[in-house]
Amino acid sequence: MKLFASLSIALIVLIADLVTKYWIESRLEFGQTIPLTSFFNLVLTYNPGAAFSFLSDQAGWQRWFLSGIAGSAAVLIIYLLNKYKQEKMFCLSLSLILGGALGNLYDRITLGHVVDFLDFYIGAYHWPAFNVADSAIFAGAALMIFDSFRNKENPQRSKKEIH
Repeated sequence: MKLFASLSIALIVLIADLVTKYWIESRLEFGQTIPLTSFFNLVLTYNPGAAFSFLSDQAGWQRWFLSGIAGSAAVLIIYLLNKYKQEKMFCLSLSLILGGALGNLYDRITLGHVVDFLDFYIGAYHWPAFNVADSAIFAGAALMIFDSFRNKENPQRSKKEIH
């Protein structure tokens, strides 16, 4: 996958994330919940920490620490996208992760927290609220794991063909 295509996918994810966050913030007050189904709400919440609110109770240093990690990861991902451009599924997974990381990085730098609004639950048990960026990161990671288990080439077959 060409670097331009990979970065275009990341840009689409970033735009989708920012647009949905802007939309939800323009429609809901902080903490407001809109039930949509028996297992899904829209809710406006802010997460100053990382995944599952990790470090959210800290004094503010986590904003820049997590931003530094996301920024460094973005640079590394762009390097990997260029180096492994022949690995289409790997590049697709990295593109999703990059777009999501940049969406949350933008929030963290400009707002000091990440905007979350997707609230899935069963009964009284709620999964932590998340956003489009988080979904893209999860999908990219799942795709990367799937890709790592795929049989790209049968090593036994290659050895037999050589002899």
